[in-house]
Amino acid sequence: MVDSKSPDHYVNLRKQDRASETKTRPRPKSVETKTRPKPRKMVSRPISRHPTLDIEHVSRSSVTRPLPLPGSCTCPQGSEILKDHLPKEQSEELKQRRATEFQQNKNRTTSVLSRLLFALPNSPLQYPIQGYTVQPLTSTVIPALGLHAEKRKSYKVVLSVSKGILRTEIRHQDVTVKGSGENKLIIESSNLVILNNLLAKVSYTSTIYHINTGDLATFQFENHEAVFPIAIKQPHIPVLYNIGTDISSQVTITTKTFLRYRELKVLLDSIRKFYNNIKVIIADDSLEPKPIPGENILHYIMPPAQGWFAGRNLAVSQVTTKYFLWVDDDFVFTEKTKIEKFVEVMEANPELDVVGGAVEENQFYFTLIYEEGEENEGGCLYRKSQGKFHSLPGYPQCFLANGVVNFFLARTDAVQKVGFDPKLQRVAHSEFFMDGLGSLLVASCSHVSIGHQPKTTDSQSSTYDKFRIPGENDEKFKLQLHFYKNNLKCIKYG
Repeated sequence: MVDSKSPDHYVNLRKQDRASETKTRPRPKSVETKTRPKPRKMVSRPISRHPTLDIEHVSRSSVTRPLPLPGSCTCPQGSEILKDHLPKEQSEELKQRRATEFQQNKNRTTSVLSRLLFALPNSPLQYPIQGYTVQPLTSTVIPALGLHAEKRKSYKVVLSVSKGILRTEIRHQDVTVKGSGENKLIIESSNLVILNNLLAKVSYTSTIYHINTGDLATFQFENHEAVFPIAIKQPHIPVLYNIGTDISSQVTITTKTFLRYRELKVLLDSIRKFYNNIKVIIADDSLEPKPIPGENILHYIMPPAQGWFAGRNLAVSQVTTKYFLWVDDDFVFTEKTKIEKFVEVMEANPELDVVGGAVEENQFYFTLIYEEGEENEGGCLYRKSQGKFHSLPGYPQCFLANGVVNFFLARTDAVQKVGFDPKLQRVAHSEFFMDGLGSLLVASCSHVSIGHQPKTTDSQSSTYDKFRIPGENDEKFKLQLHFYKNNLKCIKYG
């Protein structure tokens, strides 16, 4: 039930360091043209062929090009083709059901703010391009709206939205305003200064309550048109942890055990050798649970043989500190198991969610290379062992990755949001990081390590191995789960 590995496992993992260099091209500076021989229609519209959204096509200018059609992703050599592991009699039904579920997930997780917008040069329109956020059903002035045009007899601008209404003040005779309080606002005046004064007072109010969505506003003047985003978000109420001044108020140690009370006792004794008062949470799904004595130990008894991830969920759900340290029940604390050093890294890098260490001086870490692929086929995923990114600023012994070993310090609230899939009972570890890809920022550090107890052979361990060692059905079930749950076409464990 416990996904712990021997030191040899980490030593023998294939080391494949990923070396990539990303070059960022500087954006051209905007150039203001004082003279326009002939007005050109300036369009800032979404381009079609976005990988996940059906977006209006723009081909009116050579500087805008449609994105290529999203095609089938490429499975790395040696990948498991997941559809081949589906029950033949259920294959088509599963594919159709997955396609429906994927569309629902996409509708839930994307909005108009995902669309690609292009701003063409030499437009006289001024508008916010990023950061304009409103609360739902709340009136908020649109900042920086303005028109910069040459002398004309009359100036007319049009603003329109789809999920809200627009308003502005009307206090001058030399102006015409139509549609105030509606989703299309027209302002016309012979005086540019007055027009801009009114534009500076235009407000947007969403008419639909949604905690996280968006709208696209269209801004027009003559044959110039621009589109800018409006983020509609309900602010989060902060959830802060009073971490105190000692490690016991900052970190809880968590573990999962199954039939290994002897190893668990060694682990607990080693913890108390270095940390007398730190709380330890144990999730136990042994066939015949035994009492675990000791102070500051929370022992949670589960139904028998519920599995690895179910136990992780239970243990982490009971953590009340800002961080928790995950250890396997056959690990052992040493002089180099300095939890404080993990906390230092996390506090210095508040964007981090998980930081892993080394087991017996050996680090295990990996990157996840994911291509979304064509929707109906699914994506391609490659777990690259010993793959990593760049080092953390100020901590050259630490570097970013996508997954780490079973010895890690994690931000409690971040991990609780991702969770551990209890369907995975025997074959599970990387799958947590797969579910957290894009949500969890992960690092691995070499300067904090933990020991691993030697493997023993007795009748108890023989019973343990019957549950611990996955069978063919377990592996097959996991691949079927990846097909449906993660919408994958193929997966490779490198």
